[in-house]
Amino acid sequence: MEYLGSNIRYLRKARGWTQAHLADRLEVNRSLIGAYEEGRSEPRLATLQLLAHLFGVPLGDLIEKPLDGRAPQPYQQKLRVLPVAINQAGEEEISLIPQKAAAGYTRGYADTEYLDQLQTARLPLPELQQSGTIRIFQIEGDSMLPVQPGTYIIGEYVENWQSIKSGQCYILLTLNDGIVYKRVDNEVAEKERLWLRSDNPEYEAYGLPLSEVLEVWRAKGVLSFELPDREGHFEVQNQRLLQMLDELRAQVQSLHAKVDGKPS
Repeated sequence: MEYLGSNIRYLRKARGWTQAHLADRLEVNRSLIGAYEEGRSEPRLATLQLLAHLFGVPLGDLIEKPLDGRAPQPYQQKLRVLPVAINQAGEEEISLIPQKAAAGYTRGYADTEYLDQLQTARLPLPELQQSGTIRIFQIEGDSMLPVQPGTYIIGEYVENWQSIKSGQCYILLTLNDGIVYKRVDNEVAEKERLWLRSDNPEYEAYGLPLSEVLEVWRAKGVLSFELPDREGHFEVQNQRLLQMLDELRAQVQSLHAKVDGKPS
C-alpha cells in the first residue's frame, strides 16, 4: 500500500474536502485521516472499499497506483550527519551501548551530548583500522543463537542503506523495537523495506519498513564472555535443549494418555 496515503490526500484535496469532511463521510475521527495520509495507519478493508466508492476509483488503483499523475520515484534515503564522541586529542571514540543503555540510545542517538555520556572503548585491532565509525552494542535474547544473549557486537556505521548486503548480519536501531541484531535481506529498492531473519529457527522472519529504521550498523565482530564447554556447546544452549526435551516428553506422555484412554 505504498501509494495509499498520498492517493487519499490527493483525491481529498482534488474534491476540496478537508480531513474533517472526509472523516465525517467515513464516520471516523479526523486524526485517523491524518494517520492514513501519513502512512502511520492503514484503513480496514471496509473503509478502503468506502474510500474507493467516495473517490470513484477502483480499489486496486487506490492502493497500488500513484493517482496524482507522477511517476513512482525510487527510494531516496534521508541522509544525516552522524554525531560522534570525540576525545581530547580530537580522535573519534568507540561508544559502548550496553543493554541497560539501549532504551536511552533509542531516544538520544542523534544527540552529541548524550553520546558524550556513554562509556567508550579502545580496540587497537588491525581489522578495525580502516573502518569507519565504530560502535559496540550489547544484544539480548536468543534469536541469533549460537551468538549468546549478552554478547557485544562490533558495528560499523552504514550510511547508504542501498549498500546493505543480503545475508549478512546488521545491528538496526528501529523506531518501535529499539536495537535489534538480525541477518538482513536488502529489499530497499523494490519494496522499501529490510527483511530481518533470525539464526534461531524458532523465530520467524519479518519485514521492517524503511520508515521505521533509524540507523544501520554492519556487524564486524563479536565480543563474548560466554565460553563453550569441552563439546563446544554453550551453557545457555544446553539449558534450552533440555527444556525442549522436557517439552517433547510431556507431549509424548500426553499422546500416550489419549491413546490409552480411547475405547477399544
